[in-house]
This record gives sequence, structure tokens and C-alpha cells, in this order.
Amino acid sequence: MDSHSAKVVDLFVIGGGINGCGIARDAAGRGLSVELVEMNDLASATSSASTKLFHGGLRYLEYFEVRLVREALIERETLLRAMPHISWPMRFVLPYHKDMRFDADTSASKLLQFFLPWMKGRRPIWMIRFGLFLYDHLGGRKILPGTHSLDLRKDPAGLVLNKKFEKAFEYSDCWVQDSRLVVLNARDAEARGATIRTRTKAVSARCESGLWHIVTEDVETGIQTEIQARALVNAGGPWVENIIRGVVGSNAKEGVRLVRGSHIVTKRLFDHDKCYFFQGQDGRIIFAIPYEQDFTLIGTTDQEHDTPDVEPTCTDSEAKYLCNFASQYFESPVTLEDIVWRYSGVRPLYDDGASSATAATRDYVLKLDNPGAPVLNVFGGKITTYRRLAEAALDKLLHLLPVQSDNWTAGVAMPGGDFPVDGVEALTDSVVESYPFLGRKWAQRMVQTYGTNAADILGNASSVDDLGRAFGATLSEAEVQWLMEREYARTAEDVLWRRTKLGLHMEHEDTVALEAWMQEARQYARRDATAPN
Repeated sequence: MDSHSAKVVDLFVIGGGINGCGIARDAAGRGLSVELVEMNDLASATSSASTKLFHGGLRYLEYFEVRLVREALIERETLLRAMPHISWPMRFVLPYHKDMRFDADTSASKLLQFFLPWMKGRRPIWMIRFGLFLYDHLGGRKILPGTHSLDLRKDPAGLVLNKKFEKAFEYSDCWVQDSRLVVLNARDAEARGATIRTRTKAVSARCESGLWHIVTEDVETGIQTEIQARALVNAGGPWVENIIRGVVGSNAKEGVRLVRGSHIVTKRLFDHDKCYFFQGQDGRIIFAIPYEQDFTLIGTTDQEHDTPDVEPTCTDSEAKYLCNFASQYFESPVTLEDIVWRYSGVRPLYDDGASSATAATRDYVLKLDNPGAPVLNVFGGKITTYRRLAEAALDKLLHLLPVQSDNWTAGVAMPGGDFPVDGVEALTDSVVESYPFLGRKWAQRMVQTYGTNAADILGNASSVDDLGRAFGATLSEAEVQWLMEREYARTAEDVLWRRTKLGLHMEHEDTVALEAWMQEARQYARRDATAPN
């Protein structure tokens, strides 16, 4: 075993999802020494399988989770300002019909059934209006426009819908490229002094003489390393309970409830840039969202998932459910043949004893244990509130660590996000002017992926050939090299499905060629690293 017994870090983080990387960034920015390990790629599990929204969680108002919704609504605009390249405002259309019903498990449904039993679970229009009024005003909205009514018989959003839907409400939320958000947090944490190690598993952790002694293993080479830390954060996501029992060896009583959320991506179902919020007769909701220019994203489901060690997949029954759900709204039915991609992720919700997966709390829960040295276990959370979760985590740990510092992340731009919140078009114009050979569509993709860092990738190129080998779908050798050197990418999957979504636009043989090139590039890099000076 490679022992680094002389090396003691303030904080050791297990888990390279949004919570782990957000905590690592916050802690490093406060001057703490931080090391983070992730057994796979960054954002390889839950954090790349979301519905990809910064949103308050409109439906959570039905569970009276007002604090969670308010915090998320405030965060939407805080995050939007910090990352205008990977997040942008979107308008959501909520069609209304008198037969819409509540999920029977919601607090609002139970209250309505008690006082208005003749409604039989239907959602009255006044309640939807009241919920949207709260949604507009709970979070101190400043950038995003408010709610207004639509006449679907006249508005373009109604053209593709079933003609029985004549009314709708339109409100605001935000899109976010979820896996890129994780990587940007990791990059910023590293820039502030943190060590980020991917494909590295935490094997064991024991508390001795006031320090954690953590054994890690490189999953590719099998080399084990020991490091000491003053505090440990378990942000293992779906594996949080496994880490509590198997790595730390704790008897903590808290547990996790695994809920699988599946999505389908279809060919483009409508031409406008608005999203749809659909309410089902079973009380559930789904979104239909414009996706990667040529597609529509539909999701999500809520299904119990037994173990994190079984890879979540969107089952045929879930895909049919989503198609049938969407077909209740769209004039033309959505079929399995329309699907071009499916994905699924497991939400590690805090086990609060709720009667159903849908009713389980989406709020985060932080549990601090101190068996000689502190360990903080992170349960649940939403991508929208990850920054506040990180602040709350540091609030619990700072009095046990050597550095005291105030919260600092609000308003601090992510890498590439150092431009005005409404400046995407201007930045795209600048890239097109500097690199006219790209064309606007390619330039826009670079800006909405890398922001001001796009110029660092493109460098002094004056033609497509200057960017090196072309892998297809506008992916160049220069971009892949950047992703490998600066964003921890090691495989074609990392590049095509997490750093970007170009896998939707590439052929199988292009993916194989990219994988071969990246593996060869890694071999050359290892050879250069071990060569004598």
C-alpha cells in the first residue's frame, strides 16, 4: 500500500456527484485542505440522470414543503447568475382541464378531501392559480418573468395539444446541464486547492487518535493509498448507506430510500422553445422539454429501487407509461418507436417512512456523527439546492475544523460563467466573429457548454483543420484534449454522455473511433509521465 501518513487533510469527501463536488468547492474556497474520491466518473450516477432543471418544485407545494420550495426558488436566480452558459430560463406551459386530479398522498389532497369531499380528488383551477401565485412570490423573483394565462386555442403552444385543452398557465423555471454543473464544481474546487481523484474507491475508513485513516483504491490499477483526514463527508448518493455500514462501519440508524426516475428522449415533438408540465389522472406529473435542439425529453417516473448495485434502467413498462402519459396531452400519440434514447437514475432520498416513492421527501438531511472524528452523512437533496446544502454541511463542520470562514459561493461565477446573465447571444456573436469557420450552431454549442472557456479550447485556430481530428457532430480533437486535461474525462462515454450530449448525434463507429483515440492518448500521457527527465 502506498502510504501518505504524513499527509493530513482537513476534509475527505466520498462521492463525486453534485453534493460531494459542491461541498468540496465550498470547503476549498474557505481555505480548508480537501480531497475528494469518486469510484467512477464524476456525475456518473444520479447527478447526470436528472430532469435537468433548476426549479422550485411546484408539485412539492402540495406536500406543504414550503421551506424547500422557497429555498429552491431563491437558488434558481442565484445559480443562473453564476453559470449563464450552462443554465438558462425556460417557460413552462401547464394545460388545465377540469378533470385533473391530485396524488391522493399529498397533504393538499387530504385537506381538500376533508373539506370538499365532492371534488373527489380533482384539482380546482383556483388552487392551481394559488399555487402558482406562491411560486411566483416565495422566492423574491427578480430575473424570471411571472405567471400568466394562455388561450391554447390561439397560442402556438396549443397547436400540438389535444383540442380538449383550451386553457393553460405559463410560468418560469430554468434549464441546467446537470453533469456539466458537477464537473465545473470539481474544476473550481481543484483551482482553489482541492485534490479530485476519479476512478478511486474508498475501501475503508477507521477513526484513530482523532483522525480518519481512509484507504482508497484506484479501480483501474488496484493500487491502494492511505490518507488521513480531520473530518469525513459521506456524499455517496445511492451508496450513502453502504458507506455508512461497509466503509465507515457505523451503526447509525438513518437510512436511504432509493427511488428510480426514468426518462425518455424522443424525436422532436414540437417546434417552439417552451416546455410542458403535464398532470396525470393518477395525480403524478411529467415534463416534456425541448432537448439538444433536435429532440424532446419526457420524464420522470417514481419507482422503488432495491439496491444501488443494480444499474438503473428505463424499463419497457416505464417507457410505455411515459408515452401513454404524454399521449393524453399531445394531439399525435407518442409511441415507443419515437424514442431515440432512454436513461434512468436513482434518487437517494432520506427514508422518512412515507407511504409511497412519490410522497417521500425531496429535502436534504445532514446527519453528523462524531466517533472521535466527525463524519457527515448526506441524504437526499435536489440539484437546485446543492449550493445551500454545501453551506449547511460546512456550517455543521466548521467548528470542528481549523479554519473559520463565512459563506462565499453565492454570486461567484463557475468556470466559464464570468459574463452577464443575459450575455449568451453576445458571447456567441463574439465567438462567431473570432472563429467564422465554426458557423453559428457550432459556436452556440461551444458557448452553452464552455462559456468564456470556449476561446481557450479554440485557441488560435483559423480553420476547422487547426482543431485537429474531427470525430463527428462538431466534436474536435482540441475539445477532447481539453476535456481530458481539464475536465477529468477518460472515456468516450464521459465525453459523449456527461461532458456533452453529442452521443445523441453520433454513429456507433464514431464512438468506437473516439474511444480508441482517447485510450491511445492516455497511454502516451502515462508514458510521458513515467519517462526519465
